[in-house]
Amino acid sequence: MGSATGPRIGITGLGTHVPERVLTNAELAQIVDTSDEWILERTGIRERRIAAKEEALTDIARPAAVAALADAGVEAGEIDLVICATVTPDMMFPTSSAILADELGMPKAAAYDLLAGCTGFVYALAQAYGMLASGLSRRSLVIGGDVLSKILDWEDRSTLVLFGDGAGAVVMEPVERGGFLGFELGADGGGGENLWLPGSGSRHFDDPDAHVKMNGREVFKFATRIMVYSAEQILGQCGKSVDDVDVYIPHQANKRIIDYAAAKLGIPPERTVVNVDRYGNTSSGSIPLALTDARAEGRLREGALVLMTGMGAGLTWGSTLIEWTNGRPR
Repeated sequence: MGSATGPRIGITGLGTHVPERVLTNAELAQIVDTSDEWILERTGIRERRIAAKEEALTDIARPAAVAALADAGVEAGEIDLVICATVTPDMMFPTSSAILADELGMPKAAAYDLLAGCTGFVYALAQAYGMLASGLSRRSLVIGGDVLSKILDWEDRSTLVLFGDGAGAVVMEPVERGGFLGFELGADGGGGENLWLPGSGSRHFDDPDAHVKMNGREVFKFATRIMVYSAEQILGQCGKSVDDVDVYIPHQANKRIIDYAAAKLGIPPERTVVNVDRYGNTSSGSIPLALTDARAEGRLREGALVLMTGMGAGLTWGSTLIEWTNGRPR
């Protein structure tokens, strides 16, 4: 991975969607042995959104995609590539991306799902960039979203308090100025046993305990190290410094992880986007939700340098730098 050398490719549309149901820490305290104070102190999370029983990933991803298309001023038929980053697809196949492409009115678009844990959205941005820069795509829709509430053990305090449901989408296409400067991606399969989902594939397909399992201590150690490493790598590869970063959008896993990484990098709170308190960890939906919040708060001014960094199951990690542009695509 490294700095981008092809044509200018940027984000021209943003959209997000979260389920209506709000689950507070006080409500969780009635389900498992915990308290608002305990959760807040360790995670920074106050509440999260939870999908209804009948809601699947595509039900929350579809409105996000529609919003992104409208924001970009793009018709569905103009999209020729759909990538959906998720660990909770509607089913293994057909893919959620194919379902969404059909429902959105993109009958000829290439469509596939991408599974890279909570780093999935950054991976998907990189893949869409490659397709666009090579000319294999003219306009892409990238979706990141998860309904992790469907695969949590609702008796396991260690994971139940962390996660929420949500989705975000972006339209990517050639732009006249700004755009992505580079990508840094990686994985360490040796750490995969610290964050996994049994009963979800061909090795343990008959395991009835198909719920998220996590070694919290090891994941925390990995996250605090790799979030800093990945950010430093992409900055160096693109010839930028921390002082150049106007907006820092880390994966919203845990407030303690966010604070540690930002402090270690030397990025002040006023340049760091945090919404984990309202949504919890939404996995692949985390970064696009935070990106949309950053724009709503007026942070994404023309030419702003935005650093996005994620980490997740795999164990995976990834960062990207984008020079934000509000200009019209060429």
